Amino acid sequence: MLAVTSSSCGSSSLWQDTGDDAGAFCARHVGPDAHDVAAMLRVVGADTLDTLMAQTVPGSIRLDGAMGLGAGVPEHVALARLRGMASENRVLTSLIGQGYYDTILPGVIQRNVLENPAWYTAYTPYQPEISQGRLEALLNFQTLVIELTGLDVANASLLDEGTAAAEAMAMARRVAKSKASAFFVDAACHPQTIAVIRTRAEPLGWQVVVGDPATDLDAQAVFGAVFQYPGSTGELRDPRAWIEKLHAAGAIAALCADPLALMLLQSPGALGADIAVGSMQRYGMPMGAGGPHAAYMAVRDAFRRNIPGRIVGVSIDARGKPAYRLALQTREQHIRREKATSNICTAQALPAIVSSMYALYHGPVGLKAIATRIHKLTTILAAGLRALGAEVVTQAFFDTITVNTGVQTDAVIGRALDAGMNLRRVDAAHVGISLDETTTPDTVRAIWAAVSGDAARVAQVEAGLSAAGSTIPEGLVRTGELLAQPIFSACQSETDMLRYMRRLADRDLALDRSMIPLGSCTMKLNATAEMLPITWPEFCNIHPFAPADQVRGYARLFTDLERMLCQISGYAAVSLQPNSGAQGEFAGLMAIRGYHRARGDMGRDVCLIPASAHGTNPASAQMAGMKVVVVACDSNGNVDIEDLKARIAKHADALAAIMITYPSTHGVFEENVREICELVHAAGGQVYVDGANLNAQVGLAQPGVYGGDVSHFNLHKTFCIPHGGGGPGMGPIGVGAHLAPYLPGAPQDGGANAISAAPFGSADVLPISWMYMVMMGDAGLKRATEVAILNSNYIATRLAAHYPVLYQGANGRVAHECIIDLRPLKDETGVTVDDIAKRLVDHGFHAPTVSFPVAGTFMIEPTESESRAELDRFCDAMIAIRKEISAVAAGELTIEESPLRHAPHTVRDLTDPDWARAYDRASACLPGAVHPASKYWSPVNRLDNAYGDRNLICSCPDMSTYEA
Repeated sequence: MLAVTSSSCGSSSLWQDTGDDAGAFCARHVGPDAHDVAAMLRVVGADTLDTLMAQTVPGSIRLDGAMGLGAGVPEHVALARLRGMASENRVLTSLIGQGYYDTILPGVIQRNVLENPAWYTAYTPYQPEISQGRLEALLNFQTLVIELTGLDVANASLLDEGTAAAEAMAMARRVAKSKASAFFVDAACHPQTIAVIRTRAEPLGWQVVVGDPATDLDAQAVFGAVFQYPGSTGELRDPRAWIEKLHAAGAIAALCADPLALMLLQSPGALGADIAVGSMQRYGMPMGAGGPHAAYMAVRDAFRRNIPGRIVGVSIDARGKPAYRLALQTREQHIRREKATSNICTAQALPAIVSSMYALYHGPVGLKAIATRIHKLTTILAAGLRALGAEVVTQAFFDTITVNTGVQTDAVIGRALDAGMNLRRVDAAHVGISLDETTTPDTVRAIWAAVSGDAARVAQVEAGLSAAGSTIPEGLVRTGELLAQPIFSACQSETDMLRYMRRLADRDLALDRSMIPLGSCTMKLNATAEMLPITWPEFCNIHPFAPADQVRGYARLFTDLERMLCQISGYAAVSLQPNSGAQGEFAGLMAIRGYHRARGDMGRDVCLIPASAHGTNPASAQMAGMKVVVVACDSNGNVDIEDLKARIAKHADALAAIMITYPSTHGVFEENVREICELVHAAGGQVYVDGANLNAQVGLAQPGVYGGDVSHFNLHKTFCIPHGGGGPGMGPIGVGAHLAPYLPGAPQDGGANAISAAPFGSADVLPISWMYMVMMGDAGLKRATEVAILNSNYIATRLAAHYPVLYQGANGRVAHECIIDLRPLKDETGVTVDDIAKRLVDHGFHAPTVSFPVAGTFMIEPTESESRAELDRFCDAMIAIRKEISAVAAGELTIEESPLRHAPHTVRDLTDPDWARAYDRASACLPGAVHPASKYWSPVNRLDNAYGDRNLICSCPDMSTYEA
């Protein structure tokens, strides 16, 4: 075991060789061992890790001492502790509903998608050639949504139903002909949805009118409206008359629709809706105390270019064969910056894939059977309750009824709890009961007994009941064929399902195959021990609004996580509610807004943002009602201090905040970060430190100490929640004590600043980050940061002789990522950044981040988890590609003749009988040191992106169309 220094993972040397090695997990998480670290330090020209850190991280911000997390513990010890927490949760039969329902996740999907690193370690499919598997699965998801909603275009998922409804409101404002400034919300929407809509509307000056659409909807006074279908308390109403009124007034109509109910109900499109949103949770994803779950959004074709988020489309590759890609991709990457009305830059890809696989597993016949069974059980439940003398308020319903319990409400809820069931307390005199896929006749009998309080009569009443008919009004009954595409009926045997999922996974390049060197994305190890707890029933089968005494284990987990994040960051308080980094940005800025307004500074609405910032920063500021003022960057990529001073002087009285990323988006530690913070504070503003690059700071510096007032923490980056092919993510925020009163409130209670639909966001993935921090401890987390910086400098040093490193710090060092400049190569040879990215696929690598933050560059982040051997393999591939570029520069062949322009190469190239290129097949398909036995084959040739945008197809196409 290594001695305890800044370069070791271990704890105290006193107990060496006497028991469990607390540094064992750290040594598995961090790729280079002590021997490799020493060799790499020689390459970069530093004596020790301490020396390298002193050359890289400004001394003015260095953390003096430990963070206070203590020593790391072995995997089995951490799992045992977490098991103890989980055992404090009580899993009861949930009848609460309100958008969350128990479901049955087929084992073949749980084992081969949700728990399979080939799926959960994949990145967002920005490089389509190596993402064909997850893209096809997401196209299936979009097709499922389009079929269910009866609308024309669907996206590849949003974060949750509440935020999706808020996105529908924002979209309605963009496309509505009405000039009104109010938005109508059906009082029958879920309470958490109403809370999130209110939060999103307030800073933009939109009035939210909540009421009964039958009596309170003034279509002339609103730019749009959203209705719940069926309503939150179960009532099923026909919205056609309300929608017609809206359309006559130039307003937009949206429905929040239950996708399982839509197997039986008329589609939103058939009812006239322009937008449909909802949660796909009950298509196989456990409740997970709130998530992660895939929300959906579908719109009419006229609005396809206004739908937020990602859209998977069909294009063609270089051989004219159909291939999948993200359509309209650049609009998401840039997110319309300061003109944005949405900051969506992520999705819930993995939950969306699970839901699409659930639909394939059951097929249209199976899905309709599940929905029909739930509805029949609900009608029997209602009939029995009426026979027992209870007043069932709901007349037309799918799976939820409301019962008038009067003064007996507490007693009814208490009897249900004694029977192991949770009912929904609608108000003092009513309870709600929602059935689901897991409901049995015994469940119904237990509900009868709990509500009536007369168990002895239940059998008698049951014997007297006759078969109950449907309560769905005739005009709302779905007719016609549904999910007729062949894929939805192709996998009803487990054998076929298993093979289909394996075929898709084999088409993808994920972290389980090779390094993914994406800058600003931190594709590090997602250890198996971290992943195991997310499918423990005590975590995943909990309703987000379950009573507090049933979730004591979760409460301990949340408290522990908040404490550790505060210790790591130097902040005073944390909210775990935001379920993405962009949501964290918005939450942090809303806390700043609340702080200023509470102090009477109503005019503070200017947000300074460096020119290098990611598009989510200005988009989030705009959403928070702030005016974006761009601050220039100097030639080294740092914030231009003189320009900053000028902007502050011009907007001092209106300055609300500055948003900075640290280390900078250009991959360097700016020496003057403290000065930046002090300048803004002196002018009365607050400092938002974007947490995207926290992986370079943990254990070395604390944003809450060197000047930050608020930061979000990308748990899917620094703290090991996997990217899942483009989500889930989590973006909790840490704040100084003065901002703590303005953290997000509980959405189910209508809390102020509610950011997401569930109070703790995607709670089911939080055990991943807890496990990581507990197993690593102080020394391990610091070691990870140091090696992340070492790995980045190692790559920068090895590649510097072949590609210029664009930005470096004061001592010639980079942070945990580096940018190499490829623009001179294009000017000299015509070789583009895309040519190099696609050629890397032939070497078995995902490309680095392309053209961000500077067009024509690669941003490379190796993370601490990659071994020296893998770093060398990547560098060797980049150097081999540089030699091919040199061949073009020397005139040995043109760029059009080069393998660079034709990459990636596929089996079709290998077997092409008409091969007539200027290079041989072996160098095309097996470049450098690629071994045939371990070769990753791109399933398609290079895609035609322009074709895909001109011919947008975002649902399962008829492939015979392309054969023609």
